Amino acid sequence: MVGLQEAPRCEIEVNYNQFGANPPPEMNPVEDYFVQNNENSGSPLLYNPSSPQNSPGSESSTNAKPDHMNRASDLLMAVSIGAGLNKNKIIEQAVEAMEELFKLAIMGEPLWQHNGNGGMETLNGFQYLREFGSFDATMEQIMRMVEVGEPQCFISSDCNCNFDQDVPSSFSKLNFEPLNIETSRETAFVEMNPMNIVQLLMDTKQWATTFYSIVSRTTLLGVILENVDGSYNGVLQVMSAEFHQRTPLIPARQCYFARYCKKHTNGTWGVVDVSLENLFPYPQVQFRRRPSGCVIQEVGNRGSKVTWIEHVEVDNRSLHPLFRPIVSSGFAFSAKRWIATINRHCQWLTTSTARTAPTTDGVLIPQEGRESLLKLAEKMTKNFFNNINSCSENVWSGLPQNFAAQDVRLRYGNILKVPGKPSGNIVIFTTSIQIPVPMEVLFDFLRHERTRNRWDLLSNQRHVRELVYVSNGENPKNRVSIMPVNSSPNKIEILYLQESYTDETGSYIVYAPMDIMAMSKILNGGNPKFVSILPSGFSIMPDKAPGQGDGAVGSILALAFQSVDRLSNKEYMPQSTLKIIDAILSTTVASIKDAMLFGIRY
Repeated sequence: MVGLQEAPRCEIEVNYNQFGANPPPEMNPVEDYFVQNNENSGSPLLYNPSSPQNSPGSESSTNAKPDHMNRASDLLMAVSIGAGLNKNKIIEQAVEAMEELFKLAIMGEPLWQHNGNGGMETLNGFQYLREFGSFDATMEQIMRMVEVGEPQCFISSDCNCNFDQDVPSSFSKLNFEPLNIETSRETAFVEMNPMNIVQLLMDTKQWATTFYSIVSRTTLLGVILENVDGSYNGVLQVMSAEFHQRTPLIPARQCYFARYCKKHTNGTWGVVDVSLENLFPYPQVQFRRRPSGCVIQEVGNRGSKVTWIEHVEVDNRSLHPLFRPIVSSGFAFSAKRWIATINRHCQWLTTSTARTAPTTDGVLIPQEGRESLLKLAEKMTKNFFNNINSCSENVWSGLPQNFAAQDVRLRYGNILKVPGKPSGNIVIFTTSIQIPVPMEVLFDFLRHERTRNRWDLLSNQRHVRELVYVSNGENPKNRVSIMPVNSSPNKIEILYLQESYTDETGSYIVYAPMDIMAMSKILNGGNPKFVSILPSGFSIMPDKAPGQGDGAVGSILALAFQSVDRLSNKEYMPQSTLKIIDAILSTTVASIKDAMLFGIRY
């Protein structure tokens, strides 16, 4: 058995003045917001989650909940009741989209172009319209008038352009939706056979589970064409989905689309998405998927060559200025990110079935314990991603302007119910900042146990070590770790579970305090479903795409914490709670910035 020695509990006394605020009467803010999590989290099922609570103050909410279910019902009715006409239109559009996807996958320059050194492949707007749209000299001149900056904002080939017979002299004579075009293509080897990749994409539950860092929610609205040979060949289904980044400051992207799967004569598979808004018009469309998806070719018995294409139209007018360069470049939702995610999934599958798992001290975790630990870490990371995105279920509010922390968003999560204690609301709060250091430097500083006490309030002036870890993939920095925080050699104050992961599209460090007895059970094969967990952490992305503009690529850091607050409810959050949230965020941000400024590394 793998055991962890439980030390006598030590009450942590923290001087609240270091946060620049006075504690409310009869309340230790740090104990309520951090130490209490150590008691209530990572233990055998301590709460029964209720439905999510809305955050206070709808007037300052950063994303209003759309009428998602009504819209889905409307489209489902159009698909299922609209006789054969609507279905025939969807089939026709899906077949055309598949033809376009394969052409986009095999064609090179001048249709596709590289953006700078190390930059991703993007479509040339003129060449795209020449190949796939209705293009003439008048259209080319109009496009040259409206094309500005990065990325190319070329008019969609199906837009409604009102102009006189002569070439217009101003934009005022154009009538088109202000949707930005984002395109990208990525080709990579994936250690999975084509059939498994196809199943992963066509099974909506598997798709949402695998791409949980991108897909907030998905609904299968209807199946237009069934498979005839027991495979997904020829299957056409209608879906809705929301796509997100790991911050509430980037609006989620919601659309309704057809997904079509086709096996071609040479054994190559194609899976294509195409939006249906042009068939079923809906006001204020903010996101459309032009033909996007992947072409999958078998590579011997080793895996698959996957060419992924993203081609979307999106309204970025509500985008936060901090994220405008990286999002408008197309990198934030690029094909490279989808490929990186599916490769991470393959690494995770390999790790979970490996027979050995070295630790810092050369100890081996039992096979059952490793599987339980990885499942718990996956549960923690999924929880973190679901908590901090801007999907329609997460309604965020901001702090008043008289607080120190900037661009703070907060909301309520589920209600935490602990036997023998009053129930409390889970409060989630986050902010994002730009730091002029490479992404890998910031990632190493935040993930490593040697530098944790420089930013973690509860590890300050304490010793942190990595007790156990399980590597995920070839990069040794991608790992699941158990980190005890000691005030003395024999006293464990806090036990953290942490997952760190990085690739060229972004990084994350997610952690949560754990109960020592619960962790001992997990390491001996206990069921992670019966362990509650409240994750906090960091998400890092580059502040601009590789090859975009001049100067070095820095980082955008999103910090997110969640804790239990027994003084708040969905109608009211007291000033004392707001002060604590402000103090935690501003102190953590200042510590990280100071460390980067003075060149502190792990």
